[in-house]
Amino acid sequence: MILRKYKSDDCLNLLKLFYDTVRTINRKDYNDRQLSVWAPDNYIEEKYDIWQKSLSENFTIVAEKNGDILGFGDIEKDGYLNRLFIHKDYQHRGIASSIVKELEKYAENICICTIITEASVTAKPFFERIGFLLVKEQLIEKKGVYLTNYLMKKYILKQTI
Repeated sequence: MILRKYKSDDCLNLLKLFYDTVRTINRKDYNDRQLSVWAPDNYIEEKYDIWQKSLSENFTIVAEKNGDILGFGDIEKDGYLNRLFIHKDYQHRGIASSIVKELEKYAENICICTIITEASVTAKPFFERIGFLLVKEQLIEKKGVYLTNYLMKKYILKQTI
């Protein structure tokens, strides 16, 4: 597996990975109505331009093996870890941890002290394992449907020599 920076050619593949992952992996924690507002059938067409812009502006890391995208994550310049998704067929292989380590290095290099994310019910245990702390449970409304997620943070301490 290699980790590399995002290229604009990746956008469509990342959107498909997001959609497939949410619709399969998150099924154990969210019902059909919740999944359909989180990742609606028209999501790829509807969000392509928005994702292309934000993934290009953010520090975005893509995990790849033999030309296949296994996962991705991005962080904004203010330390908000916006997205972290691993292909539905490559869960629990250390890919997410590797991506987060790269995002943390970036944050440290630009003097960010705290990373914030909004973790799904499914992702919360992962973030806790890698040192994120629960700030609060949130109920997010999308098109009249409510989804639970968790505001979480991790302090990044810069090493001094």
